[in-house]
Amino acid sequence: MNARFRHHHRVTYADCTVGNHVYYARYLEWLEAARGAFFQHLGTSFAALEAEGFHFPVRRCLLEYRSEARYDEELAIEVWIARAERVKLTFGYRILHGERLVLEGETLHGCLDAAGRPARLPEVLAAAWESGS
Repeated sequence: MNARFRHHHRVTYADCTVGNHVYYARYLEWLEAARGAFFQHLGTSFAALEAEGFHFPVRRCLLEYRSEARYDEELAIEVWIARAERVKLTFGYRILHGERLVLEGETLHGCLDAAGRPARLPEVLAAAWESGS
């Protein structure tokens, strides 16, 4: 398995429903934020890759909610490259509150050029997959 990058998020009141648990769609926002921080950890950013003509639309998303997160909890969001193929990339995720597993998931992304055609993964992502970063 590739190395996991860890990003942190403290649950805000705005993240929660009336029942004081996190609204399910918020998790997708947090995964995107963790992905962006992971790209920065690799020495790039979404904006830099877009400037080079790469886009990574989500093609599939799978989330498994294991336990609930609540207001003011500090969560660790782990992200890693689970699979990398010529023109697509799968990220794996885990969200933890301490040792308690809150969520497991993955997102599959296509790699497209500026014209919307499939494109080879940029070197920074292919190298991260190869090196296990």
